[in-house]
Amino acid sequence: MMQQYLGLKADHPDSLLFYRMGDFYEMFYDDAVRAARLMDITLTARGQSGGQPIPMAGVPFHAVEQYLARLVRLGESVAICEQIGDPATSKGPVERKVVRVVTPGTLTDAALLDDKRESRIVALAWRKGRLGIAALSLASGDFRVLETDAERLTSELERLKPAEMLVADDSATPALPGGLAASLKRLPPWHFDESSARQRLARHFAVQDLAGFGAEDLGVSLGAAGALLEYVKNTQSGELSHVGGLTVEHTGQYLDMDAATRRNLELTETIRGESSPTLASLLDRCATSMGSRLLREWLHHPLRDPAAIRARLDAVAALQSSGSELHATLDGVADIERITARVALRSARPRDLASLRESLLRLPALRAQLAGGQPAALLAVLHDALPAQSPIAERLALAISAEPAAMVRDGGVIAGGFHPELDELRNIQHNCGEFLLALENRERLRTGITTLKVEFNKVHGFYIEVSRAQADKVPDDYRRRQTLKNAERYITPELKTFEDKALSANERALALEKRLYEALLDELAPHIPELQRIARAVATLDVLANLAERATTLGYCKPVLTSSSVIDIQAGRHPVVESQVERFIPNDTRLAADRKLLLVTGPNMGGKSTYMRQVAHIALLAHIGSFVPAQQASIGQLSRIFTRIGASDDLAGGRSTFMVEMTETANILHNSDANSLVLMDEVGRGTSTFDGLALAWAIARQLIEKNRAYTLFATHYFELTRLASDYPTVANVHLSAVEHKDRIVFLHHVEDGPASQSYGIEVASLAGVPARVVREARKKLAELENQAARHDGPDLFSMATAPATVPEEVSAVLDALSDLDPDALSPREALAFLFRIKQKIGKF
Repeated sequence: MMQQYLGLKADHPDSLLFYRMGDFYEMFYDDAVRAARLMDITLTARGQSGGQPIPMAGVPFHAVEQYLARLVRLGESVAICEQIGDPATSKGPVERKVVRVVTPGTLTDAALLDDKRESRIVALAWRKGRLGIAALSLASGDFRVLETDAERLTSELERLKPAEMLVADDSATPALPGGLAASLKRLPPWHFDESSARQRLARHFAVQDLAGFGAEDLGVSLGAAGALLEYVKNTQSGELSHVGGLTVEHTGQYLDMDAATRRNLELTETIRGESSPTLASLLDRCATSMGSRLLREWLHHPLRDPAAIRARLDAVAALQSSGSELHATLDGVADIERITARVALRSARPRDLASLRESLLRLPALRAQLAGGQPAALLAVLHDALPAQSPIAERLALAISAEPAAMVRDGGVIAGGFHPELDELRNIQHNCGEFLLALENRERLRTGITTLKVEFNKVHGFYIEVSRAQADKVPDDYRRRQTLKNAERYITPELKTFEDKALSANERALALEKRLYEALLDELAPHIPELQRIARAVATLDVLANLAERATTLGYCKPVLTSSSVIDIQAGRHPVVESQVERFIPNDTRLAADRKLLLVTGPNMGGKSTYMRQVAHIALLAHIGSFVPAQQASIGQLSRIFTRIGASDDLAGGRSTFMVEMTETANILHNSDANSLVLMDEVGRGTSTFDGLALAWAIARQLIEKNRAYTLFATHYFELTRLASDYPTVANVHLSAVEHKDRIVFLHHVEDGPASQSYGIEVASLAGVPARVVREARKKLAELENQAARHDGPDLFSMATAPATVPEEVSAVLDALSDLDPDALSPREALAFLFRIKQKIGKF
């Protein structure tokens, strides 16, 4: 047996080998030691090798899923080895075979998957600065490829969120980003060969070439796709019939967002890594798990095609009146997409097929509801994709019991009346008592022995028991089976025949059910493409109905997509923050060709970051085809969204907070254009005051003069507000606040013009900074303001942005202020007047 085990283990050196022995999966040697540690199970020993005990650990076969789930979460791969031989006929160890390899990216079992998230495996390949990406969701059959610049690796991985990654084990593979949650597998470089990959892909899809998929001109990404397909086939030990096509993604197909933007906008995960509160958690009221996954897919893949976006918006508008009825019908629909994948992989369980049957039976009602609603082109397409009646459902209704057992081995899966032989075997089991009672009555009449009994026990089987006193009346065809003190037990030819039938009926019934179930999976295989189309239609309808319900419940409006250079939002709200507070203050935003950059000032905690994020959320929601949280919104053509919000150290990458900030800023300056939406929050604050101000000023000028992106630029450097007088496309806005009895009240309302102060000390007081520290800070602030009011030196803006010597300009400013009465102005008013004077005499 150990020879057999070691031979199987040699074929799967990097996986834990679950070796089936009776009712347990056993592990030996290093696998046992590692599994005991990872799964917190008992480590024992069995037998010896080289005079040393062989470590052994095992898990019950009926509870294997919970252990697999734990191992997969830890990034482990597990090879499942089953007994495929017959113990009764085997000489030596029963024949065993690895039937599948469970890896983090190839999960299909419902118990191992998050039903609201896709589990993808991604293969990466590089060539001459180009990055090839292939991504497969085995649980749905979605197979995609993309070629892009190698610099976009981090952004694409953040978008795809792979559970497992495949790369070539050679020097051409660059260093991967730190902090990846995906399990990494390194394959020999020849697995990524483009020529053989084309042949493998064409053979799998049964086509002459890949031109029909639009992939003929691709190169490096096809190498990745070929390696990925071969790897998954090897883990599943069979063909992937549900992977029936290859989708080619194009760079300009979706509204682009880099990794930092996806994190900062908290689309499906908060910055802390939690699932709520996020945009997805707010919007997701989908009736099906398919819909929830598709909604998350849309949030990470906002469209750029105006026609496709308008089709979704029209469908959402049409469903606002009937969305609740659709939701009620969809509520009983199971995960057709993943059940279909399990049918293709022949791992579907009886209750999967029962759920599939019930779901398909609901489709005619769903189709009728669509036909009776408001017209919309996309809804008409979905209506046609749903069958008026389903032969698959009818077949499953005949074949599968109303409430089947969890596993085929438990019996009771195939419906009564489906197969005569199975019904007969079941009748033997269920009607055993009736037969024995009838036989007992007949034998009493035949023999005249009124105390004769026909009974059964597990040791001796069926028998006729006659007391010793009546033994002389026993017929000649009775054969003695057992002698007791006061009775004799006999068997007759009729009873023996029944015994043989009855004792083997259960075993034969289970074997027949297994054959019938396998045949049923064979029948379903040709219908897999149809089931996948139905699943996509149901998921899309679920998302659209969900967005309609959210729009009505949350008071969202239908955005207007325009070709003009404009983002015009009236009474916009931050969707997530609004759901977390009692009363949210809506604000307007207008960006246009003549108003490209808004300098946003105001106090800490005044709402600057919330205001900027809500603009990005509204733009993104409009591009997925959702209504938006506003009174009215007109959104021009956007190509990308960038954010530079918040900062933290990247210790693993050896980057400080300021380095992270500058890296993200550099990405924005290099890649944003006139159709980009850029959010810049407090850029430059991570270094010294002069350096930070100078950088913020230069970055703002670059965005104004060269990139010309739609920009919201929040800052506490009030000196930057003078840019509005230098550039006609710059406007100042601020978040208002008022002071009352040494306390600050945030009004969260956006008003035109720059803010007058930051209220930093007041916010520190609110945060619980000790009163003594706050008093000292106020005292020091007054001292600094008095120095500024006495003109003790040039201002920060001049020192940071002007040449080293500016005595004439500074003198001019001071002369302009010489006629002012110092007692008539507060220090802040004096500084504000100083800035206005300097704007009039020109920039330095």
